[in-house]
Amino acid sequence: MHDYQRRFIEFMLEAGVLTFGDFTTKSGRKTPYFVNTGKYRSGPQLVQLGRAYADAIERSFPEGFDCLFGPAYKGIPLVVAVSMAFAERGREVEFCFNRKEAKDHGEGGLLVGRKLKDGDRVLIVEDVTTAGTSIRETVPILRAAAKIKLAGLVVSVDRQERASDASTRTALAEVGAEFAIPTAAIVTIDEVLEHLGSRLTEADRSRIAAYRAQYGAALV
Repeated sequence: MHDYQRRFIEFMLEAGVLTFGDFTTKSGRKTPYFVNTGKYRSGPQLVQLGRAYADAIERSFPEGFDCLFGPAYKGIPLVVAVSMAFAERGREVEFCFNRKEAKDHGEGGLLVGRKLKDGDRVLIVEDVTTAGTSIRETVPILRAAAKIKLAGLVVSVDRQERASDASTRTALAEVGAEFAIPTAAIVTIDEVLEHLGSRLTEADRSRIAAYRAQYGAALV
């Protein structure tokens, strides 16, 4: 594991983004751990978050990209934070994001930010992918704007669980295969558990093991 990943896990815990207990995901699954990126709510937190994404992007997407895209709504502050993190490193990175409804006045359209053009390599920045729904909604919007190329998808945490009961792959791997794009995460749940080790209670470890036995993907 890299130092930036260890720092990111500790950061999630301090921010209350990563918690352990009894929760219900959007898909209805009862989960013993939860990643709530809505808990990021301050400038200093966004600075740290943007830096962690930038570290993961530099490591995982060596072929590069031309533009970051943030799906509304949680993806919007993410691409802003990541763009600013790259600016700290002397690199100008443009971004765009979508509106939930097309604007019928002014500049109009669904997209805000960089005006996409044919050939642009677009890297999608998400918080957590559980079923891939937002990506499947996002790709047609991007392709309607221009003949773009999908550079990939990066998320904060890969939960490493099946997108559905019928699937054998993780949700992240399934999206990657569907759109033929590389995918990456700042950290995986395996790395989170490895880093926390004995700090987790026996009860937490037992619930997590049972959950992953039921929903974990055979291929990750």
